[in-house]
Amino acid sequence: MSRRVYLHIGAPKTGTTYLQDRLSVNARSLAAHDVHFPTTSPLVSPGLAHFRGALDLLGQDWGGAPGHADGSWEALVRRVRRRSGTVVISHEILAPATPAHVARAMRDLAGSEIHVVYTARDLGRQIPAAWQESVKQGRRWSYRRFLDRFEKGRTWFYRAFDVPRVLGTWGAGLPPDHVHVVTVPPSGADQTGDALWERMCGVLGIDPAWAPLDSDRSNRSLGIAETQVIRQLNRRMDRQARRESSYDELIRDMLAQGELVKRKSAAVTLPPERYPWAQEQTERWIEWIEGSGVDVVGDIEELRPVAPAPGERWRDPDRVRAKRQLGTALDALAAMTREAARRPDPERDLTQRVRAGVQRLRDR
Repeated sequence: MSRRVYLHIGAPKTGTTYLQDRLSVNARSLAAHDVHFPTTSPLVSPGLAHFRGALDLLGQDWGGAPGHADGSWEALVRRVRRRSGTVVISHEILAPATPAHVARAMRDLAGSEIHVVYTARDLGRQIPAAWQESVKQGRRWSYRRFLDRFEKGRTWFYRAFDVPRVLGTWGAGLPPDHVHVVTVPPSGADQTGDALWERMCGVLGIDPAWAPLDSDRSNRSLGIAETQVIRQLNRRMDRQARRESSYDELIRDMLAQGELVKRKSAAVTLPPERYPWAQEQTERWIEWIEGSGVDVVGDIEELRPVAPAPGERWRDPDRVRAKRQLGTALDALAAMTREAARRPDPERDLTQRVRAGVQRLRDR
């Protein structure tokens, strides 16, 4: 049985949410053409199955109850082995895997023709998006502190973005033409999502007509006021330390990825003085890519960060006016209030059930 497995390992903040959801919503029509985006259960979406599988492979356990990912990688591999044709495994947390984790993945998928796919984006857009994402996930560090640590290579995101390290690890032992770098189209390009999807289809050997449904999911960015309010809420709730899933989900999904992305405020951008470092890193990336012989889909020049024009105003996300934060906070409070009113009250429901039981006894 001939099988080709594509491991889409990230990077984070490169349209991965959009690509994964588009594969998921078209899974049935793609399967008719022997292209598979497998899940581990009819009750589990492919995206969740791949997230849990990646957690299990990496020996991590977050985003759910303790042990929730145990056995998920093995279950996913079993589904892969049952397929022929093309199989796609995709999750961005795989990018900074260690050599030991990669070696296990390659052993478990032995017998398949393995390809590694890495979507890459310019650091001018990727670094600000990474800070926002870390805040969404519960971090409370300032933008300046994040940037300082990022430049020193002391963040998870740096390890996931460092092209030579990531592809040097995942591509070890693979032919260069089995390692694919897909560049993300520049900001403002027409139908950026469609262009990225078409590039991914080219790598996977998919005719875009096989996947007619578009995705309405995207991990949209917050503005500076909205990010600052979530950061302060993280501090107030001690969210990073406590990891209370009951309100963690509310803050992340309902506010940071729902209600507050509707607001308009200045975008988080890279400070002008940080561009020389970002450009130096990019030169290192491009030199490694060109020297490695890996397959590049898109234009490698799209990885170069575009510095702002001289004199263009930069807004500091760590210094947002109190009035702007207040308006954002009130919108967040209103959203939380509506959600609280919508959810059932367990005590009230219990009281109603007791009263109904008493009435049935009286009616006998």
